[in-house]
Amino acid sequence: MPTLLLPSRVVWLAVKLRPFKNIAILRSAMSKPNNRKALTKLRKDPIFKEAMAKIKPLELEASGNVFNELVKAIVYQQISFKAADTIYGRFEDLVGKAYLPKDLLCYDIEDFRGVGFSKQKATYVLNIARYFQDENLYDCDWSQYTDEELINSLTTIKGVGEWTVQMILIFELHRPDVLPTKDLAIQQVIQELYGLIEEKKALLLKMEEVAEAWRPHRTLATLYLYAWKRASREKAKKEKKG
Repeated sequence: MPTLLLPSRVVWLAVKLRPFKNIAILRSAMSKPNNRKALTKLRKDPIFKEAMAKIKPLELEASGNVFNELVKAIVYQQISFKAADTIYGRFEDLVGKAYLPKDLLCYDIEDFRGVGFSKQKATYVLNIARYFQDENLYDCDWSQYTDEELINSLTTIKGVGEWTVQMILIFELHRPDVLPTKDLAIQQVIQELYGLIEEKKALLLKMEEVAEAWRPHRTLATLYLYAWKRASREKAKKEKKG
């Protein structure tokens, strides 16, 4: 995450996971997708099996709060995580750590700009709060909705894209079959492992073709791919230091 989140997609894992700061506790929290059946399925892909032998998948604990994580995702976009930490800290000082949608709606754009938000980010955060308040979603039982329904619903909020919702599905809701194909880190690792040379739409189609063998456990595959990217990043940093 050193060069924080992205307009919608980011290069490396740490950057993406940084907005979900409170869930960054390594343990076997991903036990649902990380089961023997899933591992057996993924190992049937000989290329992926070889990669799995070299790394362990990311395992993160969910905070259990979709609303707050969406807000964090907006705050941490497109800036360094150090700057985002500072801004988010000021934001919590303003609204409180256990803020609800109705709490945020007591403020306006200028209030949030005062703690470091851009006008656009302030607008997006208020959009999220208004949507959750209007739709009474704060205490929602998300299990009653399919992945597609959640993506279609939450991306109607201006400022929330498909990638952000997919991160919620993976790291907050632990949905078992999510593969963010438009994520640059995921694209780079699959290209590296499978020697893909396609670009743009052709690449997305080829990735879907490769990942078909991982269904219905693509979330676990995604966690391995993120771990591979992080390991590659760390290796490159060490080599650079000499």
